[in-house]
Amino acid sequence: MNAIELSLFANRIAAVCDEMGAVLRHAAFSPNIRDRLDYSCAVFDPVGELCAQAAHIPVHLGSMAYAMRDVVSRFDWHVGDVVIFNDPFLGGTHLPDVTLVAPLFIGADLAGFVANRAHHADIGADSPGSMPISRTLEEEGQIIPPMLLARGGEVVADTMNGLVSATRNPTESRGDFSAQLSSAITGVRRLQEIVEPMGNPAYQTALAALNNYAEQLARSALQGIPDGQYRFEDVMDDDGLGHRDIPIKVNITVSNSNVIADFSGTADQVEGNINCPLSVAAAAVFYVFRCLMPEQTPACAGSFRPVRFMAEEGSLLNARYPAAVAAGNVETSTRIVDVLLGALAQAIPESIPAASHGSMNNVAMGSTMDGQQWDYYETIGGGMGASAISDGQSAVQTHMTNTLNTPIEALEMHYPLRVTRYEIRRGSGGQGKSAGGDGLTREFEYLGPAQVTLLSERRSHRPWGLHGAADGLSGMNLLNDRPLAGKVALNVSKGDRLRVETAGGGGFGQVKEE
Repeated sequence: MNAIELSLFANRIAAVCDEMGAVLRHAAFSPNIRDRLDYSCAVFDPVGELCAQAAHIPVHLGSMAYAMRDVVSRFDWHVGDVVIFNDPFLGGTHLPDVTLVAPLFIGADLAGFVANRAHHADIGADSPGSMPISRTLEEEGQIIPPMLLARGGEVVADTMNGLVSATRNPTESRGDFSAQLSSAITGVRRLQEIVEPMGNPAYQTALAALNNYAEQLARSALQGIPDGQYRFEDVMDDDGLGHRDIPIKVNITVSNSNVIADFSGTADQVEGNINCPLSVAAAAVFYVFRCLMPEQTPACAGSFRPVRFMAEEGSLLNARYPAAVAAGNVETSTRIVDVLLGALAQAIPESIPAASHGSMNNVAMGSTMDGQQWDYYETIGGGMGASAISDGQSAVQTHMTNTLNTPIEALEMHYPLRVTRYEIRRGSGGQGKSAGGDGLTREFEYLGPAQVTLLSERRSHRPWGLHGAADGLSGMNLLNDRPLAGKVALNVSKGDRLRVETAGGGGFGQVKEE
């Protein structure tokens, strides 16, 4: 297979992921999937190694790339099967992220798998939005071990009914699960259209060539990092249950285009929900080093071959069951990125940006109003860290998520909420030769009573600048202008206003005095 043929092959598989995403988005019921685009799609080989992915959510895709091999080895697969799971300790990330996997057979031969993962705002937790201030995994919603959602092309009714009956809005939940099923079925059909004409043996040979090419590009990029050891440490603000300044440490060893990220010395797992299953830590590691590779590097397992990592079992980044993990996926993953970038800034200072706002600024809420249950969840962007070549962008999602905001029109049409402020938080980015991006201000007015949970970071510790530049401003949460903690659950009344002000990005480079 020559270079042109290999490029066409890679892009055809990636297009399968794009079409799966389009089907999922347009068939979904919830604004969380349809408007915020909180979903991801990928293709895997017969043993669960990543072949291609769409440009969706890094924390979804990296964790699937790490954990899919273990998931697919659990089943004796047949045509028309679809497996569903969300258990963070069996291949998932946190309970709201639900994954579907479907096999492709060419004749009697297993050719590979397609998978999608989507965030469900209601996965059965007691608190609306299913992102509680939790102490154990069981408090975070229904745990779905890998099981068949469809067998031989037919939905397993007991499984589907059991899933949706645990939610507040079964109609919406059934619609979202059905959208994921449709996406998986579409992925199998489109992948079959690629594999069948060329034959499964030729397809597997092409995948091997693609992985080898990706590894070559990866190693070429990583050779730009000088051999050596690079250490960095940062902290999580708190775990929501009184434990503060929780350290994450890394020692990156670079040797002859091979990289090992060792997180020894990181805090033990904590009582609150900022713990990570190892798959989430893997996603952050893969993301950072993928950013150093050329844009044309195929998104397949070969690109990760030069990168290894380790985290002690029972630590914050490799928690033991039944640790609470709801915020590990969204908050701790982002701090892992900061720690890795901080270490790499010592090795390749002109290639690494300052810290971005460092939080997904999670807002989960809901209630019963006029007999109707509602659940809503969103993440709010902030300031991007500045780099050697540009200012940081303002009011964007960064690093481990790239979801959109929920349009105000969609939010106010579906929920008893009014958005009274939505604006850039001017002056929150750190100053420097390049300035950090500014954060956001988003304020909600409640049209009825509701329960609210906030899971946010960078409220105590500011996003750091680099090379003499200023840090970004830390974020703030306020209810009726009164400060709130970064992680808090509360009840609000009609007329109350919740304002979330997100952090700015750090600046880059010292401003020369005239």
